[in-house]
Amino acid sequence: MVVKVHSLAELKQVKKAIAAREVERRSALAREKAVALQKIKDQGQNNLFLAAIGKTQAIPHTARASLKPAPPPAIPLQLALDEAAALQEAWSDEVDISNLLETDAQLSYRRQGVGPDVPQNLRRGKWSIQRQIDLHGLRSDDAREALSQFIRTAHQQGIRCVRVVHGKGLGSPGKTPVLKDKVHRWLVQKNDVIAFVQAPPAHGGAGALLVLLKPGI
Repeated sequence: MVVKVHSLAELKQVKKAIAAREVERRSALAREKAVALQKIKDQGQNNLFLAAIGKTQAIPHTARASLKPAPPPAIPLQLALDEAAALQEAWSDEVDISNLLETDAQLSYRRQGVGPDVPQNLRRGKWSIQRQIDLHGLRSDDAREALSQFIRTAHQQGIRCVRVVHGKGLGSPGKTPVLKDKVHRWLVQKNDVIAFVQAPPAHGGAGALLVLLKPGI
């Protein structure tokens, strides 16, 4: 670009303008250089920092809610099996057990294949009483359910000898021992029971039974 000047004063003004633009250009170049140098410096510091701390990973945010579904509840398999077994028992009040009981001076029962010495040893206290249940005063249905649960639980826990109190029936109409006879029938139908005898006087006499269970699993 050619600039025509007509006087010395205009020439001075043109020179001054050219000098000012040169100063501005150099200042701009200096600023750009300074920015570039700062970037290089910052990058170097970052590299040194990363080299010092090594590999990193994000820290999980503890305030976040876990949306994982809860595991399904455990299935109480043994409880279900026990309840199914209880339903299948269906103890009958009408089963005839007259030919199964030894009605001597002291009533006794032993399952087929069990030696005659077992009731005798039971009566003599060879097996100590480990648990007992008192059915005296209960309604028939309640007594049957309570006895079923008691025998099943005792067998599962490895209990061998239990005492079952059924009462002598003196409070029943006609003083007939209704519950006593039913308890005999129920126990005969229970596979876990291998023998029972009328309790000695010190353990309830005619109002109770000593019952021997199979060894637990």
